[in-house]
Amino acid sequence: MWRKRLEFKEDQERIIKNVEKSRQKTFDRAVNLLTYKPRSIKELRTRLLEKNWTNEQIVDEIIEKLKFYGYLNDEQFAKSFAESQIRQKPVGKRVLKMKLAQKKLDKETVEAALEKILEETPEEEIIERAIAKRLKLKGKPETREHAKKFYDYLLRQGFSYDLVSNKMREIASGNYDEE
Repeated sequence: MWRKRLEFKEDQERIIKNVEKSRQKTFDRAVNLLTYKPRSIKELRTRLLEKNWTNEQIVDEIIEKLKFYGYLNDEQFAKSFAESQIRQKPVGKRVLKMKLAQKKLDKETVEAALEKILEETPEEEIIERAIAKRLKLKGKPETREHAKKFYDYLLRQGFSYDLVSNKMREIASGNYDEE
């Protein structure tokens, strides 16, 4: 059964009776959340503030402690997350950007991570994998309708219009090399 997450209200003052116990519980919860999956700082902060036995001051202390220990680093998190997304399924820059933004990362961090990832693995290479996978599954598009579906599929995967158009022209003209 899913429990609805509590939204933290800024104007809601939390009175903590035992600060040390609250600090320890918050730290334990943070470590526990990070063992399940890596998280961004804002994502972790939101999850920690769901509990009414902690407050912003304690959460900020815990986050600083975790950053000092090296458990929280948004730049590294963004890069690792983007790499894993590309490894799992070939997706373009637009989809990666959206997924990183959903992880509550700031724009500068997202842009820096995308720049590094696309430098290591160019979007051209990623779309090649997406095309090869689609061709293996569905074969070369025979009709205009199939070509349109293929085109739309690549756009939904987050690749740019220009890149998709160029690749679709290569496939249509028979100049596309299937690996």
